[in-house]
Amino acid sequence: MEQNQEMTGATMKDVAEKAGVSTATVSRALMHPEKVSAATRQKVEEAVVAVGYSPHSMARNTKHNESKTILVIVPDICDPFFSEMIRGIEVVAASQRYLVLIGDCAHQNRQEQSFLNLMMARQIDGMVLLGSQVPFDTSREEQYNLPPMVMANEFAPELELPTVHIDNLTAAFEAVNHLLKLGHRRIACISGPHDLPLCQYRLQGYIQALRRSGITLDQHYIVRGDFTFEAGSQAMKQLMALPHPPDALFCHSDIMALGAMSQAKNMGLRIPQDLSLIGFDDIELSRYSDPQLTTVAQPRFDIGREAMNLLLEQLQGKTVNSGSRLLDFELKIRGSTAPSSLREKIR
Repeated sequence: MEQNQEMTGATMKDVAEKAGVSTATVSRALMHPEKVSAATRQKVEEAVVAVGYSPHSMARNTKHNESKTILVIVPDICDPFFSEMIRGIEVVAASQRYLVLIGDCAHQNRQEQSFLNLMMARQIDGMVLLGSQVPFDTSREEQYNLPPMVMANEFAPELELPTVHIDNLTAAFEAVNHLLKLGHRRIACISGPHDLPLCQYRLQGYIQALRRSGITLDQHYIVRGDFTFEAGSQAMKQLMALPHPPDALFCHSDIMALGAMSQAKNMGLRIPQDLSLIGFDDIELSRYSDPQLTTVAQPRFDIGREAMNLLLEQLQGKTVNSGSRLLDFELKIRGSTAPSSLREKIR
């Protein structure tokens, strides 16, 4: 009975502990046995038998063992930004009869082992990463242990993956430049997390636009959020409490911009008469706010579609060069931004 229990649900981690090696070594021994020593390979194989690890993980030839399944890793499935991107992926996948699994890595610790087991058991053929933070090791040296991968939306050059995204720095520069052209000079920024590359690029675009206009950067005007409505609302409270509050606001996402807009109204501010506000992404909700939100439109469906096409090329054995594939963005000017002189005219 004890042996049967041991053989039920055994994981790669169990094999690693039994063999006295790392999980990376286990995956290397199973998927690329020629890359490890004979002694290590034997230890791993004996441990696989001892713990009853799934025999599917021993299937080496993926061309003859296709699952016709793709895993899409999403930073946060609750964020409406990703919906159109996933739809672009699914349209292309369905045309080639691939099933799309969605993996939400908002709760990384709980999901890590299940994702790894899917990959090691060859139950997925490839992955599309919609963010740079994923719940397993994607370092360059470990990539040969993983199925083919493509990155969409984010750009992390150190991973050397095929990537589809927009030029976030230039997009942010143009958004802030729009506010500058309207006559605004006290322009604040609600940024996303510092460790996300796209946020670093957008912050650089904000800084460069200010410097180009000869405006001294005020660090108090930069507040970090986490791409949530609540973060935008909280950042607005913080900015409006400054001795010289901003007269314009650039946000790294529409959701944070909408949170800021809601809080501004609660504080008695009028948009855009008292505060011009610009977002990023052009999610559907941005057209339903009052006033409608000025924003940077990303071709989210096209990003997903192009990413899936690149993954299919890899799965068909074609060579796909790593690096950046840039798609165009568009500044959508709507009712949440207005000339700074409008305030004086109305009063």
